[in-house]
Amino acid sequence: MRYSLLVVAVIIEFALRSTAMAADPRFPDWPCMAIKVPEISIAAVWSGPSIDDVGNAWEEDPTIRDLVARLAARRTPLDAAQKAIADFITGNAGERAQKARAIFAGLFATLNAERSQVMNGIERFSRQQTAFADRIRAEIAELRGLQDVPDRDQNKLEELANRIDWDTRIFEERRKTIAYACEVPILVERRLFALARMIQQSME
Repeated sequence: MRYSLLVVAVIIEFALRSTAMAADPRFPDWPCMAIKVPEISIAAVWSGPSIDDVGNAWEEDPTIRDLVARLAARRTPLDAAQKAIADFITGNAGERAQKARAIFAGLFATLNAERSQVMNGIERFSRQQTAFADRIRAEIAELRGLQDVPDRDQNKLEELANRIDWDTRIFEERRKTIAYACEVPILVERRLFALARMIQQSME
């Protein structure tokens, strides 16, 4: 029993230490290996004409609004997205630039917001995981205390040991889930970059 408790304690401490080492000190709840960048920089994904004066105008046009939603959705293949962009960005140079700016402004706002929402969710999950680890530590301490009692309640010992085993399994499964979730902000940023390139090519 004591050996298994030691193993559990080591697993939890190693998991939390790995998270702490990976996190940016400015964002203590960020568990991912990739450094947290709260917002995507326009300059990092867009070299086309400025969208400073576009604002939320793209939302006022139902066609553009629907197109942005379709392009932003990861279920839309990039080849289908490229065709939709090419079909929409037509006309003379000025018209193409205007449409391109509107679409990119919508995509930037939409995907940046989606990415921020995902990152906030990851940090909430990380805080819950830390609290869960504290709970398991407390259960281990309680079990060790019960083991030192001469007339210990064997049923209570077994119940607590089973709870620790179950909670540790959940902790490990959640830790694996975080690793997958950490990929999502990267995928969103890559999609925005790819769509931005397609939009810029359609202006040429």
